[in-house]
Parts: sequence; C-alpha cells; structure tokens
Amino acid sequence: MRRLLALRGEGKLTTRHVRVAADALGVRERAVWRWLAAAEQDEAAAAAPGERARYRGRFTVTAEVRALLGLWKGNVAAVHRELTARAARGEGDPPPSVPTLHRAIRRDLTPGERAGLAGGEREARKHDVFLSRPRGWRNQVWEADHVQAPVLVDVEGTARRPWITWFVDCASNTIMGVAITPGHPSRESVLAALRAAVVREAPFGPQGGLPEKVRVDRGKDFLSKTVAAAFNALDVTVEDLPPYTPHLKGTVEGLNRAVESMFLTALPGYARQPRPGRRRARPKDEVLLDFEDFTTRLLDWVAWWNTSHHPEPLKGRAPLQAWEADPTPLREIGADELWTFTLEDDGRIRVLSTKGISFRNRDYVGAWMTGQAGERVRVRFMPHHDHRIEVFDPSTGRYLGPAEVTGQANSEQISAVRAARAARGRRLRKDLAATQQERYGAQTRPGRPERLKAFTAQEAGQELAEEKTADLSRLALPDLIPPATPPAGWRTPPSLAARTRRAPADASAADEQPRSGTAGASSPSTAVDSDTTGEGEPR
Repeated sequence: MRRLLALRGEGKLTTRHVRVAADALGVRERAVWRWLAAAEQDEAAAAAPGERARYRGRFTVTAEVRALLGLWKGNVAAVHRELTARAARGEGDPPPSVPTLHRAIRRDLTPGERAGLAGGEREARKHDVFLSRPRGWRNQVWEADHVQAPVLVDVEGTARRPWITWFVDCASNTIMGVAITPGHPSRESVLAALRAAVVREAPFGPQGGLPEKVRVDRGKDFLSKTVAAAFNALDVTVEDLPPYTPHLKGTVEGLNRAVESMFLTALPGYARQPRPGRRRARPKDEVLLDFEDFTTRLLDWVAWWNTSHHPEPLKGRAPLQAWEADPTPLREIGADELWTFTLEDDGRIRVLSTKGISFRNRDYVGAWMTGQAGERVRVRFMPHHDHRIEVFDPSTGRYLGPAEVTGQANSEQISAVRAARAARGRRLRKDLAATQQERYGAQTRPGRPERLKAFTAQEAGQELAEEKTADLSRLALPDLIPPATPPAGWRTPPSLAARTRRAPADASAADEQPRSGTAGASSPSTAVDSDTTGEGEPR
C-alpha cells in the first residue's frame, strides 16, 4: 500500500498497478482504491489495509491482562472481575465486556500462549512444532530413562508401583535392555539395565554392543559417580539434556507412553488417576499380580515390541529386524569384563587379614582367601548389594574372587527386625517407605523381589534388644508417684505444693512451724525476694 501511495505521489499510479495489487491480494479492484483513499487520510490505514475504522481503537490484551490470565489459570471471567474491581478502586480503566475480552484474548494470543497461561509450560509445549532428528545408525545414540509403572503389584504382601529402567536405540526403536525394580530405582538399576543392554549373550541378545552416546535427562542416578565411571570406562559419551525438555529424548518418552497404552492399562491393579485430585476406585476383590508375574509379562511385552511390533517409521519392519539389517560394525565386550566395569570402586587399598576383608564395619570372607593373609587388595561392589563384594589386585587389576559377609543373620532374625521397624514406623504415624526406604535389586529376568539390606546376627540381636528396651521405657509413668514434701526451709510454688505427697505424722509438728516465704509469716525482705525470683529455689 505504501508503494502505491508513493506512485500516486509521483504521478505514476495507473489502473494497471491497482489491478495487479488486487490480484495479488485476492480482492476486488474497488477495494484497493478504497484502501488508497483511507491511507491518504490516516497512516495507520496504510500499515493495516482493509481494517475497519471502528476496529482501530479496539481493546487489546495488555501485560496486565496476561499476568491476570496466568494468575487465574486462564479463567477469563475471573480476570474480568479483577479488572472491574481495580477500576472501582481507581487503579485503571473499566474493562470491556466479557465477550469482548474473550475475543481479544483469542485474537491477540496464540493457542500455545493461552494453553501455557492456563496449564503451564507442559500444556504450552503441546502446541509447539518440533524438528525430527535423522535416525542415524544402530548403536549411534541410545536414550535412557526411569518410568514408574501405573500398576499396583504385590511385593511381599505390600502393594507397590514398580519402576522400569530401560535403554532404547534411537535408530531402530529397539529396546536394548530393561531392569525392573520393586521400589525406588537407584544407580544399581541403571547398571543392571546397562549390562542387559550391552551383553549379546542369552538371555539378553541378540541386540547389544556398546553405544557411542547415551542421552539422559539430568536424573541423579544416571549422573552419579558410579554410572559416570562405568560410561567412561566403556568409552560412552553421556549427553545431559537441559531440564524440562522431554522432547529432546522423544524416543524413550514415546516408549514410556506406549508401554502404558499398549500393555499396562490391561493389567489388574492399573492405578492411573483419571484427573488430578481424584483417586481411581479399584474393585475390592481385585487380585494384584505378584512381582515375578509382572516381570514375566513385561519382559514378554518387550520381546513382542522388538520382534512383532511394526512402527510406522520402520516401514513394515520390526525394531529388531531393522537393528539386525543395519551393517554398522558393533563394539562388543565380554560379560565378565563388563561386570568389572559396572561395579562401584571403593577407592581404597585394603589389607587382607585373618578375618578376611574389613569393609564398612563388616568382615567379608571367601574360599579363595586361604593363604592370602597380608596381601593388599582393592574392593569393588554393586551399590546396595552389601551381602557381597568383589576383590581385585590393586596393581594389575586382576580379579581375585568374591567375598561374602560373615555371620549373616538368618531369615527369622531379619523378619523380626523388619517387624519391629514397621511397628515403630506406625507409632510415629509415618509411612514405612518414608521412614526406612526398602532397597530392592533391579531385575532383568523374572524372579522374586530381592531385598538388598544384609544383617549380621549381632546387628539383628542388638536392634531387637534396643526395641525391647524402648518398649519398657514407654511404659514408664513419671507422674505416677508424686514428689515428696520439700523441707520446711524451702519456698515452694503453690502449683507444685498441691502435687506433693502429704507429710508423715511425725512431721506434722514441723509443718505447723511458719516457713520462710509463706503467707502470714513472711517478712518484708522475704516477700520482696519471693516476688523477685518467682521460683521455688532454696535460699
């Protein structure tokens, strides 16, 4: 429009120019002549040609309206009430009507902005446009994540929601390795899933090998020193993604959604809440799966995903077929060597004594230690598996053998200790999981849940003895026997004197004697002292 105005100012504007502009804008020629006339009168009409004059002074969304929309979670009626109240206090102009406010918000804010002001950043991301990465080649990039299954599972008589830790190949969507933990996952869960992902031997293969890069989302378990040391030893780069960016690891996030919609929803005990703040009702007679059955079914689903599922991006091939068809060479490592690299190093040189190896105030022994007393050794261990350690030569790194904790408590003692702890947790009105977090081993094959806390017989006996002593101390009643009558020379507060025992008969005469500090026999100085101190202290 400004170009047409410039041509008119130069006297060069012709009908052909107006006709060409009308064809380009898809309007009639008369409309362009009308816009030119309006633009000559008002510069704003040149910037927005075709806009009606009555719209030029219309209401627009301001920073104040945006802030109120965020405060009231997108409630336009509440925003209108707030603006009206502020105008009544003289803090601004009266707002337009509610329909006009609705139209302005729809016109001036994008759908993503409206969703973000109403539901936060996660809702706003649903309206964003994301780029897709090239698939690359197999084992180029893996993505890893923890996800809590929305299914209640029977774990030793307690309903728990297990956690799944897995690695997925971004080029083929193949699930490389998975570990299931009955309780909260830890760095041990990451190492167990990593071993299952790398080893190509049964029962984990045929997929496997070492990746070039692994993407994680700032999880403390994936960034722990133990896991970082394992990745460094295996020459694997870890890409730590920025926070609140799940779209940057969309492969594993898509797998998290797929396992729920395609598998977990059909299991008994599915416990996904339908909406925030409402609890999903479960049938009272519903029988939950035990942990072993849940693990078996999940691993069967993983096998189905790798061999029988045909995602659309793979063009009719299963993930494992696409992975095996890739000719990229693999970096493989033996299971024994991998086990060594995925252990946590104690960082100290210890001396093997006649009692074995002292580690964390416990003694560990192994059959191979015979005749080895006095040798210097180095300890490595799986996190939270305190019943066993692995021993290496500190100079050559040669594996010497395992060592088991000595004097381990039997199952009855361990059960008694855990029962006492549970009772103590109930008395303190705290959840057992919050007061003492049970550690379970991550499972890569079906099996019963394995508790990781090891007790010696001495430790179990000591804790049970302390629990019995605590029971007796709770029965003590400090106010059952009232205190004796204080001596006659003491000034006793009335509140304490009423709670004392009566004096024996031979002391009644002494009680009739006036005492210092009592009403009726107090001297002026004594009264002043009593008012000053206010305590029943002997003078």
